Amino acid sequence: MSGAAVKCALVTGAARGIGLACARAFLAEGWRVAMVDRDADALARAVAGLEGALAVEADVSVPADVTRMVGEVVAWAGRIDALVNNAGVADFRPIEETDFALWREVMETNLDGVFLCSQAVAPLMGRPRGAGGAIVNIASISGLRASTLRVAYGTSKAAVAHLTRQQAVELGEVGIRANAVCPGPVRTKLAAAVHSPEIIRAYTDAIPLARSGSEREIADVVAFLCSDKASYVTGQVIAVDGGFEAAGVGLPALRAARAARGE
Repeated sequence: MSGAAVKCALVTGAARGIGLACARAFLAEGWRVAMVDRDADALARAVAGLEGALAVEADVSVPADVTRMVGEVVAWAGRIDALVNNAGVADFRPIEETDFALWREVMETNLDGVFLCSQAVAPLMGRPRGAGGAIVNIASISGLRASTLRVAYGTSKAAVAHLTRQQAVELGEVGIRANAVCPGPVRTKLAAAVHSPEIIRAYTDAIPLARSGSEREIADVVAFLCSDKASYVTGQVIAVDGGFEAAGVGLPALRAARAARGE
């Protein structure tokens, strides 16, 4: 299979979770996928057995790593058609316990990494050098609505949403589309580790579809946004959250009332 004939997606934070699900979704569609992560051991386990995937160890918050990463991918595939900026870190603590070093750690990966990777890849995708392409930034429902313990994380994801719109406006003329996906509560190992069963139940009770999402459901939206079927979609910030962001107060009480009536 010629690298020049097959589309290539670059997915960061691809060793696990949503990033790994995105890589698998692209592979299922016949793409090549460069899977990037700074956790070399986890990345090696993730790539094992995936035909058409390349493992690239890199830290997206380090400019030199990003430059090397892009060079390796181009040498391997000859092109980059889609960039999924998924790499991120999460920290949940009160604002008074969030010192500046922690704030910067979150921003460096969640925001600076998106900027650096997009800036490095755009000249390769954009016309006339490339054929155009797609950038999908993984933001979060926490960037659309405030919550407790998310001052650094939520703020970084809100900034990613605006950066996405900025990318769409500036890069559209060279054929690059940019959109953001904001996952709501998703069944991941990380969610299970940082959220108590009580918090998970509270989330579920506030979601119109009454369940958490799956990593594959997020990945399917990402793959769509990178496909030709989304050729006129850009500058959008899309919540993939079962209706969580749209819902206000009262849903748990409504459900309780219905249950009491036996409905």
